[in-house]
Amino acid sequence: MDGFRMKIAGKVIEVQPLFESTKAYCLPYLTEQDADISVEITSDDLIREQLALEQEAIEEGLKIRKFKEPFLERSSIQRRVADYLVGSDILMVHGSTVSVDGKAYLFTAPCGTGKSTHTRLWRELFGERAVMVNDDKPFLEIKSDRVLAYGSPWSGKHGLASNVCVPLKGICLLHRGNENVIKAIEPEHIIAFLYHQAHKPDNAVLAEKSLALVDQLTKVVSTWDMYCNKKLDAAKVAYAAMCYDYN
Repeated sequence: MDGFRMKIAGKVIEVQPLFESTKAYCLPYLTEQDADISVEITSDDLIREQLALEQEAIEEGLKIRKFKEPFLERSSIQRRVADYLVGSDILMVHGSTVSVDGKAYLFTAPCGTGKSTHTRLWRELFGERAVMVNDDKPFLEIKSDRVLAYGSPWSGKHGLASNVCVPLKGICLLHRGNENVIKAIEPEHIIAFLYHQAHKPDNAVLAEKSLALVDQLTKVVSTWDMYCNKKLDAAKVAYAAMCYDYN
């Protein structure tokens, strides 16, 4: 199987896959630039990835599933890339991220809460002004004074993502509610959840780096807490608070 190169969060990864579909999956991110790192997937990697996903399901209280090998390959590559990027201050976080007028907003919550539904409302409200950065696992480059949000191929069941880089303006923890209420919160009220949602490498040194990046993330990006319903007004209320200038 021929290899390929893709550019994720400014880094070029050369991939030697087992399945042709993997290259097609990563198509928007392909590049001819020189690689920063090489990833080669084996049959043993697929077995390890299935076991890792089963363990994650147990920890989350979710149903254990048997995944097809092409999916396991994509997941294994994602894990390797996320491990590598932590070393460059780039963190993968579980959440749905939408950009409006060139500024990104990340919504995180437990599985099934309605992250994708909420960002869909943003796209309905703003039309062409809104761009999905990534609907499941965006990469965040965390600097001393700002955070940049990047799209990636790993975009959840809806496959909503764009090969873009935009500054992250806010992070919001979503809850289901009958009314739409949002408030700014101090980092200590969201940081434990973000630790849980952030990618944590098995390597102990990189795992510590991941936690440090979460700390830095909350220092430079505003944090919010929101109870919301599935009506269009939810997007209006969220944007009014997080952007400050909705009209």
